[in-house]
Amino acid sequence: MMPAERRLPLSFVLDVLEGRAQHPGVLYVQKQCSNLPSELPQLLPDLESHVPWASEALGKMPDAVNFWLGEAAAVTSLHKDHYENLYCVVSGEKHFLFHPPSDRPFIPYELYTPATYQLTEEGTFKVVDEEAMEKVPWIPLDPLAPDLARYPSYSQAQALRCTVRAGEMLYLPALWFHHVQQSQGCIAVNFWYDMEYDLKYSYFQLLDSLTKASGLD
Repeated sequence: MMPAERRLPLSFVLDVLEGRAQHPGVLYVQKQCSNLPSELPQLLPDLESHVPWASEALGKMPDAVNFWLGEAAAVTSLHKDHYENLYCVVSGEKHFLFHPPSDRPFIPYELYTPATYQLTEEGTFKVVDEEAMEKVPWIPLDPLAPDLARYPSYSQAQALRCTVRAGEMLYLPALWFHHVQQSQGCIAVNFWYDMEYDLKYSYFQLLDSLTKASGLD
């Protein structure tokens, strides 16, 4: 499900987050794709262009630098990324729930028709299915309230939890599953480094294929 995208002045977004204005839906600046340098270049002098120790360790510069700002109601569902992620909280808190890649056999996937939220003239939202597009695999389970009657194998997964506070940085390895919550008005910046498609990736692909072949998915 893709969000409804809107272009709003950042000052208005701050007014909504601080209760001085209203706007339908849940506001979350989370476009990604290196939105910080492309949409908020005025902020670039306030931070480093990369994380020096991470760039040295990984042998590359980040592929993307992203800015995040949103409401506490903005929750990111359980998923994984093909990036080494350095996540820096500037203000507020981020609450992460993790699963290592080795938990893949216990994490269900189902196929869904892609869809997008659209804002109507009345200020409500409607879901528009993208029928022409192929179905996509996604995790149907809420790790905070898992339906173990429907997905009993998830009980064998061992979730880890971490709160990242202002001034702290989290290293989130590529292919780790994560679910994210945040405090109201949390501000964060993250650096995405492209992962190496090496033996680690091959091991995960093998585990993923065995999970599907065994019918555990």
